[in-house]
Amino acid sequence: MPRDFKKDEKNLYLPKDEPTIVTVPPLRFFCIKGNGNPNGADFAERLGVLYSLAYAVRMMPKGGFTPEGYEEYVVYPLEGLWDLSDEAKKAGVFAKDELVYTLMIRQPDFVTEDVAARAFAAVAKRKPSALLKEAYFDTVEDGLSVQIMHHGPYDDEPASFSKMDAYLALAGYGKRTLVHREIYLSDARKTEPAKMRTILRYRIVKSI
Repeated sequence: MPRDFKKDEKNLYLPKDEPTIVTVPPLRFFCIKGNGNPNGADFAERLGVLYSLAYAVRMMPKGGFTPEGYEEYVVYPLEGLWDLSDEAKKAGVFAKDELVYTLMIRQPDFVTEDVAARAFAAVAKRKPSALLKEAYFDTVEDGLSVQIMHHGPYDDEPASFSKMDAYLALAGYGKRTLVHREIYLSDARKTEPAKMRTILRYRIVKSI
């Protein structure tokens, strides 16, 4: 059976419905930055580039190259780091057109810089895109974090954020940044809004 992140790394991908603290180690990702409404065409195109890279790695053995340490695996879920433009922050308003984001898809540990470069070359040949030059391979370490499993539509996330804020206040922690991470365990195109599951995560620090 392929390795499945939901079974092998439950602490990172199956959090409780109440806030919990977790230490997130350094992880490898394909990433691409963007801004604006996530319901727009530009967001979809950037998303397509990421998935093309992720599946280029997943299918390498069928193309004649098997990376050292490769084993069958389930492709990791889409993740996003979310922030607002400086203008929106100064105005104190939230608008989807003012969102600033980094989309990410985690890669297995066997994916090195060389393997990532092979994936970029394969996508450039088979599915070229002007946005491919904006994508990159990176190692990210969130470290000490608070997370929660959010159930329901994205627009209902403020209720889960409030739970996290209350928990941090009681536990004596503060956010390192207002930028938060979302990990999408549900396909919004196929899942009823009420049944969607999204991991919400903030990087935190112990209060003095």
